[in-house]
Amino acid sequence: MARTANKLTVRQIETMSKPGKYADGNGLYLQIAAGGSKSWLVRYMRDGKARAMGLGPVAVVPLAMAREKALDAQRTIREGLDPIEARQSERQARALAEAKAITFRKAAEQYIAAYSPGWKNAKHAAQWTSTLETYAYPVIGDLSIAAIDTGLVLKIVEPIWQTKTETASRVRSRIENILDWATTRGYRQGDNPARWKGHLSTSLPARSKVQKVKHHAALHYRDVAAFMDDLRAREAVAARALEFAILTAARSGEVLNASWNEFDLDEGVWTIPADRMKAGTEHHVPLSARAVQIIKQMGEDFGKEGFIFPGQKPGHPLSGMAFGMILRRMDRADITAHGFRSTFRDWVAEQTAYAGDVAEMALAHTVANKTEAAYRRGDMFEKRTRLMAEWADYCAMPQAAANVTPIRSQR
Repeated sequence: MARTANKLTVRQIETMSKPGKYADGNGLYLQIAAGGSKSWLVRYMRDGKARAMGLGPVAVVPLAMAREKALDAQRTIREGLDPIEARQSERQARALAEAKAITFRKAAEQYIAAYSPGWKNAKHAAQWTSTLETYAYPVIGDLSIAAIDTGLVLKIVEPIWQTKTETASRVRSRIENILDWATTRGYRQGDNPARWKGHLSTSLPARSKVQKVKHHAALHYRDVAAFMDDLRAREAVAARALEFAILTAARSGEVLNASWNEFDLDEGVWTIPADRMKAGTEHHVPLSARAVQIIKQMGEDFGKEGFIFPGQKPGHPLSGMAFGMILRRMDRADITAHGFRSTFRDWVAEQTAYAGDVAEMALAHTVANKTEAAYRRGDMFEKRTRLMAEWADYCAMPQAAANVTPIRSQR
């Protein structure tokens, strides 16, 4: 019986050179072009029409592989499909999958670009990028976001969960947000492996179990007058900025980035815009006479444009490290600039009769109780004006007097 398949041999394929098509069986043909190149094709009938599908050059597709491909084509035909159309569909599906494939790093960059305009400031976006570059990208940055699983998330956060709990929690949350974003856009499917509740909470101890609360080192209020006396004797811009921060009980970033358009010195008011406030709400700060004097002095020394406390680089504010440096020069590395907010709060509680709400409003703290927040619509500005004037007086007192300051009444 004549053989209907496997008619060709490897030797024949190597030696044949005459242009033409040579059948091997099962629709497989060796095709030799006029220039001598050799390739495979499978021929078949579809809807009464002859069709041919290339399988690749002989140099790439050896005989055994060509025969297997020809058999696959025959199986596809038996299933009622056209091999050429099936291959095109497969290629399109693969191309679509590749087009949808995106690395975690690329997804994170797109997420930050999409959402950062709504964030409070550029520093927040920089913090996102910094934490991801430090902790996430080395592990999953170049991986497809569709491949991120629980094991990979744990590989990122578990090593720092005990020692850098707050940072680890933020990294986990940011990864979760990015993965949710990717799922919504079709880049991945399934549950979010970075989800805490009911998922990672079963693998990691709660933050409250491992995180040690660290308070900013603060100066006792009885020592603030002596400290301020030393600070006022220093002529550096950082010294004036720190003194102003203490007198206003403001956060370091709020002071360092303060600009002239935020001040009404005639009324003695500093209005910090919402986008520079931690709570995202505009804050009005009553200025004591000494605080106003500091601002006027900065205007005389550096002009009334741009930042109140300019840095060495033109057009830029004082560095965020300035307060730490001035404290070290004063041999007070044991305290922090932020700690003076605690100093102020302790002084209000122990040396005055002002209600806690007044102090909290002066510190621009968010009211945790929603019911209380709903009813507290004013900003207690008049009371805070008196409070900040008394605080400035206390900061300027001789040390002996500061140690015996009587409790004042709320006028």
